Amino acid sequence: MNSIRQQGIGMTSQRTRERLVQRLMEQGIRQVAVLEAIRTTPRHLFIDEALAHRAYEDVSLPIGFGQTISQPYIVARMTEIALAGRKHVERVLEIGTGCGYQAAILSRLVSQVYSIERINPLLSRARKRFQDLGLKNISARLGDGNEGWPEHAPYDAIIAAAVAPEAPPELLRELAEGGVLVMPVGDSLQQELRTYTRQRGEIIEQALEPVRFVPLLDGVVRQ
Repeated sequence: MNSIRQQGIGMTSQRTRERLVQRLMEQGIRQVAVLEAIRTTPRHLFIDEALAHRAYEDVSLPIGFGQTISQPYIVARMTEIALAGRKHVERVLEIGTGCGYQAAILSRLVSQVYSIERINPLLSRARKRFQDLGLKNISARLGDGNEGWPEHAPYDAIIAAAVAPEAPPELLRELAEGGVLVMPVGDSLQQELRTYTRQRGEIIEQALEPVRFVPLLDGVVRQ
């Protein structure tokens, strides 16, 4: 990949990334490693070039097929919660690869990222970005996120980037002891970010803050 394009110029430059990181700190993001991952990951490469000038605004943006790239605050917040200050996290499962940005952030912070996407064209584009950026610790596949990825379970953390009326039972089953599922729960009118933590075999649920996500749908879209 062209190094100038990766580094960015003008509205995609390192200076604009620094301003974004400063805004995230002002909004309460504290983990240095998470902030550094945001700072060093070229978000403008994960969206259409026509929107690249907005890449480092703290907003969600369309990526096609009715999907969006989450706003940087939400990405940072969910990542911070998933890592929960732990020095080493081995395996993380992401539900909803989308454009690949959240997986790219996670790849800089954990040993292995497993990511599931139900829309094949989005998955293909994300895989190409991972390859171009040399992100070798991400495994992504086409699938129904409700079913998780049991072959690689249990996971230290699971992040779901789509809202459901309740946490899918299969995802809860795939949590390791001490592991946490971070996902939005609700409907089209009201949603909140929640955590589900496995402690001594039981699931402890906690509500965090209002959010807005696209729905977690069944099945896959191959074309």
